[in-house]
Amino acid sequence: MISSISPTDGRLLAEYEETSTQDVQRGVESAASLQRDWADVPISDRAVPMMRLADLLEASRRELAQLMAEEMGKPLAQGLAESDKCAWVCRHYAENADRILADQHIEADRPKSYLAYRPLGVVLAVMPWNFPLWQVYRFFAPALMAGNGGILKHASNVTGCALAIDRLAVEAGFPDGLFRTLVLPSSRVDEVLEHPSIVAATLTGSDPAGRAVASKAGSLLKKTVLELGGSDPYLVLADADLERAAATCSTSRLINGGQSCIAAKRFIVEEPVVEEFTELLAAEMSTALMGDPMDPATTLGPMARVDLRDELHDQVERSLTAGARPVIGGEVPEGPGAFYPATLLADVTEGMAVYHEETFGPVAAVIAARDVDDAVRIANDTEFGLGAAVFTADLELGERVARDRLEAGACFVNSFVASDPRLPFGGIKMSGYGRELSDIGMREFLNTKTVVVA
Repeated sequence: MISSISPTDGRLLAEYEETSTQDVQRGVESAASLQRDWADVPISDRAVPMMRLADLLEASRRELAQLMAEEMGKPLAQGLAESDKCAWVCRHYAENADRILADQHIEADRPKSYLAYRPLGVVLAVMPWNFPLWQVYRFFAPALMAGNGGILKHASNVTGCALAIDRLAVEAGFPDGLFRTLVLPSSRVDEVLEHPSIVAATLTGSDPAGRAVASKAGSLLKKTVLELGGSDPYLVLADADLERAAATCSTSRLINGGQSCIAAKRFIVEEPVVEEFTELLAAEMSTALMGDPMDPATTLGPMARVDLRDELHDQVERSLTAGARPVIGGEVPEGPGAFYPATLLADVTEGMAVYHEETFGPVAAVIAARDVDDAVRIANDTEFGLGAAVFTADLELGERVARDRLEAGACFVNSFVASDPRLPFGGIKMSGYGRELSDIGMREFLNTKTVVVA
């Protein structure tokens, strides 16, 4: 049985039967059969259920937000915004697939030569709990509009969300089984990957999970796209608007309880303004209202699981022992649930846990830098490379740092890192490879076929 436990009070929400081996086989084979027909459906016809799905997501936004609040602790307002963003990505691909998938003609020494984009088949999506709808739909929308099918293995603690995604796809008018949720523990991912009808896999999750799926898929010569962890650096230069920077940095650190791969985690500040910025950031973070995610006033809900909260607290304690200075937070509150307060540590230096490790929760680390060059050195001193940002009044300098010097897949100037259906999303180094979203992400699971007519 797969159990869903409330992170707010620890009560059992639901139990789900695991999908049997026989039903896994049937599910994949059914998706493969339906996909062969779906690949031949005109793009304009594929767009009809995709647009209907966008409407359903908006109509069901409150129900979906409540489900996310129950299963993984997301505050209601953030859950409503997540549902709306999912509707956006569905509409984006419904409206743009014709353009993205159009044949690309190339001049060569033949009468006719071009690239044709054709679907690969059925793709396995292994998805995490932190954005239980968005992580799925940013795969679902481009993959199905491109003519592929999908099999979802979602995180066990958000099985209710996974089944809701399955139900909405059928209600929208997609062929029943073209996209299928399988209720499985992580230990059974290989079982799905090994099925001959699974042609590729996409995973968003931890570095160990990514290594495991990539290794298995590689042994089977099946393509993968991986979006893994991040320890995103935000550089605050001495000429920055510190109040604006502090407000933006606080938002990025605390959204979704800090449980985001692209959340700001390390704040690297030039020495002349480090104390002022630390005070401003502490003041901003202190306004977070921790409480029941079902309460509309709550802005910081519980973390998704108690064990994850305890791992985060261990990182904080190890950093304090190593000499970090506590500014706010840092103590586990009494009572049930996986709550952890907004926490800010200053005087963070190399060798501390919060300097090197990904902190997947509401913990900010302030690191002093001598100058811009030192700030860039510290920012790149990580095995991760997902997102990064720089705050400065000198936009030319900020753009040079973002474009040429920061080692990350997405670099923003005077703004926090965020995903957008129109822009590619993904990382480098241990943050994974491949891209989601945009034209590029849609083409990840396509056969870019060269066609030459002599």
